[in-house]
Amino acid sequence: MKNTAKRLGIWATAIGLLLLIPLVAMQFTEEVNWDITDFLIMGAVLFGIGLIYELVARRSQKTAYRVAFGVGLLGAFLLFWVNAAVGIIGSENQPANLLYGAVFAAGLIGSIISRFKAGGMAITLFVVALVQLLVPVAAYIIWPPPSTSWSPSVVGVFLLSASF
Repeated sequence: MKNTAKRLGIWATAIGLLLLIPLVAMQFTEEVNWDITDFLIMGAVLFGIGLIYELVARRSQKTAYRVAFGVGLLGAFLLFWVNAAVGIIGSENQPANLLYGAVFAAGLIGSIISRFKAGGMAITLFVVALVQLLVPVAAYIIWPPPSTSWSPSVVGVFLLSASF
């Protein structure tokens, strides 16, 4: 228990230091404009990721499992961050971007069903990738290009989605 508290303290310190980056950037440019809500949400998301990683990774002594789980969490975080900050389909205000919530739901449901076992997690990541591929397809059907902004382009949205 003492080791867990120490590790969570390290996570909290690292997150606090990481959040200093936008705080300092705000002093030098108007391009970075965070309010207290932005700091609280990002801090909570980052700490939640650290907590989930610590809880799940300690169940396995295998380095490959820990690395794979960490990479999966990193991909989920980057998807959340990019989608919340600027949006993937058009701007962050486009309702089509809400469909990416299905990616997180698939990951959570698959992880719980597989009980975080390596084989089940591999299948879960495959399903998550498939859902991520289908999000722009569904968005294209529901909100075709004339009715919504698909910047950078329809192809660009698919390529950006594929990068996660």
